[in-house]
Amino acid sequence: MIKNDWQTFLEPEFAKTYYRELYDRVNEEYKAEKIYPPAEDIFNAFELTPVSKVKAVILGQDPYHEPGQAHGLSFSVKPGIDIPPSLVNIYKELNSDLGCYIPNNGYLRKWADQGVMLLNTVLTVRAHQANSHRGIGWEEFTDAAIRTLDKVDRPLVFILWGRPAQMKASMLRNPKHLILKAPHPSPLSAYRGFFGSKPFSKTNEFLQAHGIEPIDWQIENI
Repeated sequence: MIKNDWQTFLEPEFAKTYYRELYDRVNEEYKAEKIYPPAEDIFNAFELTPVSKVKAVILGQDPYHEPGQAHGLSFSVKPGIDIPPSLVNIYKELNSDLGCYIPNNGYLRKWADQGVMLLNTVLTVRAHQANSHRGIGWEEFTDAAIRTLDKVDRPLVFILWGRPAQMKASMLRNPKHLILKAPHPSPLSAYRGFFGSKPFSKTNEFLQAHGIEPIDWQIENI
């Protein structure tokens, strides 16, 4: 379970009927099927980026569904795992936007440690079956997390790539926050406006304008 200030904000969710049903369903899935990420990694986005430290949120859809990829942070893979196509495009945009070199790994923990919450709207998935845990209750849980962040009384940046993420914009009503929308970085849609959207420099300019330390977006080679 989550061991930082997220626990206080999300405690009411754990007591709700939907969450108990979700917990039981996911438990059964782990027993019967190959599920990603490993159970101990499900809440890594929350563990690594407490509410008090959040500066920006990058919202993904559901975890990677091939072996060894998912570890609880949206778009990130552990060292030694091939960089997935969407992240390849994220790195291309980062290079174009801020001049960061393209690293040899897809491990984004450095972002999470600096306050970039890498949150998926669904936190588990069956092996080889994208979106297989959509609609079983995770969305209600992560919506509660998004509402918590919307209420934070300091400027945050919400980076919404692709339609499912952009649909969450209606929940974001705090005028202190910046909402950045663009097509998804997937090879299917990146050329429709993801490239050239400059989310990284826009995030840093916004943070600096509000006296907040910018993000060092450079992921180093391993």
